[in-house]
Amino acid sequence: MPHLASLSFLGELGNVSLRLPPRPAWGAVPHCNVTDNPNLSDGARSRFEGRRIAPAGGASREAGDAPERHGDPAAEYEHATAGCAMVRRADRGLLRIWGRAPRQMLNGMLTNRLPEPPDALGDAGGSRQGRDRLAEAETDRGESLPAWAAALAGERTYGTILTRKGRIVSDVRTFWLGGSEDAGLGLDLAAAAWDRVLRHFATYLPPRMAKTEDLSGETGLLTVVGDRARSTLQGVFGGVPEDGGYWLVGGGPGEGGAVVARGLEQAPSWDVWAGRSEMDRIAGRLGKAGAVLVGSRTWETLRVEAGYPAMGADMDESVIPIEAGLERRAFDHDKGCYTGQEVVVRLLHRGRVNWRLRALRFADADAAPGDALYAKAAGKAVGRVTSCVRSPRFGQRIGMGYVRREVEPPAVLRLGSAEGPEVAVLPLPPELDGAGGF
Repeated sequence: MPHLASLSFLGELGNVSLRLPPRPAWGAVPHCNVTDNPNLSDGARSRFEGRRIAPAGGASREAGDAPERHGDPAAEYEHATAGCAMVRRADRGLLRIWGRAPRQMLNGMLTNRLPEPPDALGDAGGSRQGRDRLAEAETDRGESLPAWAAALAGERTYGTILTRKGRIVSDVRTFWLGGSEDAGLGLDLAAAAWDRVLRHFATYLPPRMAKTEDLSGETGLLTVVGDRARSTLQGVFGGVPEDGGYWLVGGGPGEGGAVVARGLEQAPSWDVWAGRSEMDRIAGRLGKAGAVLVGSRTWETLRVEAGYPAMGADMDESVIPIEAGLERRAFDHDKGCYTGQEVVVRLLHRGRVNWRLRALRFADADAAPGDALYAKAAGKAVGRVTSCVRSPRFGQRIGMGYVRREVEPPAVLRLGSAEGPEVAVLPLPPELDGAGGF
């Protein structure tokens, strides 16, 4: 099994503060001619002959939202599907939970089981190849070689944190930050729910047993996506973790290392957590291997096409996770008690929810989040739009939204009024509609 590089530590961790994660200040991005990208398929190359992806600029940007676009939207989408793209993510933050008993404390708060601490990844030939390629590339650029250490391989689980009434505080991806429980657990959380999570922990997490440490100011998230994302990552790191897995190298993102995890399962994607100062180095390596930086709009399009609900858009504190179709993927119904369990069990076994998240197809209608959906016969609102994008894959505007349980897909509703444009209502992809898969 492959190793990853241990990345140099550049800065001490800051103090915890009750705030949203600061937005990243991104550095220079390699200029890339679309047709020069080795990860672009032949079909995409012919369609985008002559187009260029604009550089993000030679100097670091001030902290702020991740840019929506870096260049031509069609070219960005093509890279993110047929080639290899990387997205600087500002929608997630990293929180460390550590102390005397972090596992026991979180076990009563998270709806899914907690993973076991990671094991040594080993020292197979592929790791040496990846190490040699990376070392050779850094030598060519005159950079100092990083210290190599054995990577750890573990499992990352997806779950939710609920209120006592069974409503979502946040979704969360959980993984260990080291090979023992002393290292603490890393919680990959939605930025939109950051303050809410910290207030929840301040109420329910005993500080003598478990403490929080905000790593969002010192770490960043880069998602690598596309049909050639796997081969690009393999060329840089010597391999990639598989579904549900992650690699931790060099002590993790809080210690100058990194976490590489399998990302959205509906698309070939991987998440890379690292220190902010190291993120530019990683992006530079990936750029030289053919990955092209794309904006948040492209990632949003892929997310909605996959039917993946996001906190702040399709989920908030008013939503019960069953309404969003999370009852299989985000829950371990045999793990024991957790906050909000009584409501969830009652709904699963003796009741039903009034709303369900569904896939929507708008054709060319000008839909937007918040728009009401109407049943023509009843003449009343029976749903609302939560996400909407223009989809190259489906050739129309698509989205997601909640509709009343009486509206069984496939169905047709109206946008904005009982006489508005038709909206097709479909189930989420089978792997998501109650079965999870992200």
